[in-house]
Amino acid sequence: MDTAAARTRLQEMLADLDRSIAILKGESPERENSPSDAAAILTDSDRVEAALETMRRHRAAVVGALERIADGTYGQCVDCGRRVPDGRLKARPEAARCVACQARHDRAMR
Repeated sequence: MDTAAARTRLQEMLADLDRSIAILKGESPERENSPSDAAAILTDSDRVEAALETMRRHRAAVVGALERIADGTYGQCVDCGRRVPDGRLKARPEAARCVACQARHDRAMR
């Protein structure tokens, strides 16, 4: 994959993630004194926190990809060093691993 095109796409993804994170950070359920509302507030807060955590992890992956572009290792698997297929990079420009290494990584994270 062309690194200039990848950089542009990753920078757009980063800007979108930053906007989404800022919006979610601004959303905080209002505190009510009613005990029946407390569970709903906690649930909403938990959902926002879960979404923020997912976005933060995705943002870190995008920043990592931009750093790999800068240091000339973009498109190279961070685990085995082999080439990450162009199709994978087109679908997931932030991908740091080849498919086999990503599968091993995912299994280890469970």
